[in-house]
Amino acid sequence: MINSLRYIISNQYIPYENLALEKYLLFSVKEDECILYLWQNKNTVVIGKNQNAFKECKVEDLKRDNGYLVRRLSGGGAVYHDLGNLNFTFLVRQENYNLEKQLEVILRAVRKLSINAEKSGRNDITIDGKKFSGNAFFSSNGFNYHHGTLLVNVNMNDLSKYLNVSSDKLKSKGVASVKSRVTNLTSYNPGITVDELKIKLIEAFKEVYKSDPHKISYEKIDVSKIKEFKDEFSSQDFIFGKKIKSEYELAKRFSWGDIQIQVNLSGGFIKDILIYSDAMNEHLIEQVQCVLKGCFFGSCDLCNRLNEIRVEDEISKQMLCDINRLICENLE
Repeated sequence: MINSLRYIISNQYIPYENLALEKYLLFSVKEDECILYLWQNKNTVVIGKNQNAFKECKVEDLKRDNGYLVRRLSGGGAVYHDLGNLNFTFLVRQENYNLEKQLEVILRAVRKLSINAEKSGRNDITIDGKKFSGNAFFSSNGFNYHHGTLLVNVNMNDLSKYLNVSSDKLKSKGVASVKSRVTNLTSYNPGITVDELKIKLIEAFKEVYKSDPHKISYEKIDVSKIKEFKDEFSSQDFIFGKKIKSEYELAKRFSWGDIQIQVNLSGGFIKDILIYSDAMNEHLIEQVQCVLKGCFFGSCDLCNRLNEIRVEDEISKQMLCDINRLICENLE
């Protein structure tokens, strides 16, 4: 049961430091508390844990404009951040994780600004069918976070400028472009600011959890851990990942996201494998990659390996079923 609330607002705009602080907070959250973390990045493309950086981002264009490319721990798709966007993170232990309650904080804060927002699907918050907040999730050893974007006054031209969005993904959303799918909060209330939204979020945090949140002092943060995590997030190896000599590739888009499987073979067996995906369940994608490595490259053998993975939720079951079918259809 949560009986303690804390919050912290980042004091800078560098994504590697902001993600480092997020990870630090994740593993320092106490059993009986919830932490709300508010942060902003300048000119940044953030890709999901299992995405291909070069496929999702126009890397050279971003680099030319002195932008930042960073990989987060959670799954999902690539997003663009500028200072017209506010990011939020709820950090809690597994037993206190409550997505509906966490989303209620966001909805209540936005409604305080006279904007009628609503939850759409599993990971979007919309106004009149247009997305202004995308959410993603991460868990590790009983520590959980739920984070997302809040588009207040983002430069929509830059949003399209740096992201590569497949036509299949746009078609699945029933839109023609990224810009036609998303919206800014200022389109519905021109006078609001990011600072005002921060205030409303903290107010809503207090109201939903019925407790007074206390501000976290930067003086109590372990700077050595922040540096360690910052070095991790800014590492080129972490951002771009490894590459393999791909001899065979399977790719398709499903309702839960897209998947691209690259394999390198030796004597008919998978010597190395890479799986790229914007699926929200980053753990399952990593599990699939792990169990298929070393397997004989035949449909029956691969599908038998996939059947070794045990999942309980319906989305994960559907993911495994779809991946199984993709392999069978292409290797028969």
